[in-house]
Amino acid sequence: MPALAAALLLTTACTTWQRVGDTGGTSPEQSLMQLFNPGPLYERLGRMVSTGDVAFIGTVAMVPGPANSVRGIIGVSLSNRAFAFERTGDVYTARYRVEYELLPEGGAPITVARDGVIRVGTLQEALRTDETLLLQQEVALQPGPHTVTVRVSDVGGAKRGAATRQVTVPRFTPGTVSAPTLVYEVAGRGQPEDSLRVVLNTRGSLAYGGDTLLVYVEGYRFAGPTSVPVEVRDEADSVIYRTDIEFTGTTPVESQLVRLVPERAPLGQLEVIVGTGATAQRTSALVSFSGNWVVTNFPDLLSLLRYFGEDNRLSQMRDADPADRIELWREFFRTTDPNRSTPENEALDAYFARVAIANQRFSDEGIAGWRTDRGEVFITLGMPDESFDATPQNQGRFLQWSYNELRLVVLFQDPTGFGRFRMTLQSRADFERVRNRVVRPAN
Repeated sequence: MPALAAALLLTTACTTWQRVGDTGGTSPEQSLMQLFNPGPLYERLGRMVSTGDVAFIGTVAMVPGPANSVRGIIGVSLSNRAFAFERTGDVYTARYRVEYELLPEGGAPITVARDGVIRVGTLQEALRTDETLLLQQEVALQPGPHTVTVRVSDVGGAKRGAATRQVTVPRFTPGTVSAPTLVYEVAGRGQPEDSLRVVLNTRGSLAYGGDTLLVYVEGYRFAGPTSVPVEVRDEADSVIYRTDIEFTGTTPVESQLVRLVPERAPLGQLEVIVGTGATAQRTSALVSFSGNWVVTNFPDLLSLLRYFGEDNRLSQMRDADPADRIELWREFFRTTDPNRSTPENEALDAYFARVAIANQRFSDEGIAGWRTDRGEVFITLGMPDESFDATPQNQGRFLQWSYNELRLVVLFQDPTGFGRFRMTLQSRADFERVRNRVVRPAN
């Protein structure tokens, strides 16, 4: 990456992130809706959000191209669960098609279509709800208004999703900067003719107390050395970070990377602002407890984790001063992570995936599905090996779940006939005995 080596600025925050206050005001049920239906939140962040059966988040980044053209880079973020997988031997396979359409005002549409295949080794991977597939497409554009549409089709399951956004492709004049672009990886460049090798952080999310936010900015044909301010503001519009990036004016394109290493990142939405006044460029990011599931409120998180185990650690976080919670959360995340070679916590990801499934599957009892007795057993132990209606004559309705390896049979009774199933007293006692054996100890 020679262009990057010549013009890259790695800026580490010398100002400490400050916790400004708890966002509050939500219930666990509202947080759960945000957790597994984050579309409205990402719309507020300025992202493309799909409608239809295939859920995805999209974004558009723009930098100058050859002559007067602009390189438009469309990023799409999906989860495996959006697709229907078929098992072939020891592999689960899903096929998809992505169509990109860009319609300039008064011009002919630009269309690109790509077909792809996803292969995973286990059913658990096929059901993952976190960000597992990142797609990108570069398109040559001309300045002016455009309508951007992305369509994703599940070829095997005939499901579809689409998102549309109006964008204005800018003219990059001398002495200006690009909009800040959130990235996972990037290799900068020195000429408009050079390709931009980048992996977009499409969702713009980062994990509380852990991730580093990478913000990529380009400057164009500065007449000489120039400082451009960068600010990060929280939801209360308070400045939590400020620095300057330096341009030398020695090349047509100068690539700068701002590396924000938070000590105490405030939960919730952040706004990144490059420049000042009417020419300032902006983008939004989101600080959540994980990049894979969107919860931005400590009390709600602890409520959602009620079936996870580690009860003493959860109580410590619940009772701790706000200033101490970040270290307690880091320790909780680290000690519960079954595979520390990856940035994800697979145990928590799997847990929240079960919460999502339970909330959807058992939503017929008049309360949130994850709060029902069936939801509690499912979240704690997973799918039963056997499940059937065990209703005897004239005694109300019964459902029976069997977990063979655990030697557990759970009976749910609906004595009223309104579909509100509760564990029988004996089943509750048997379940608690097994739960205490298999969940994480209350350290």
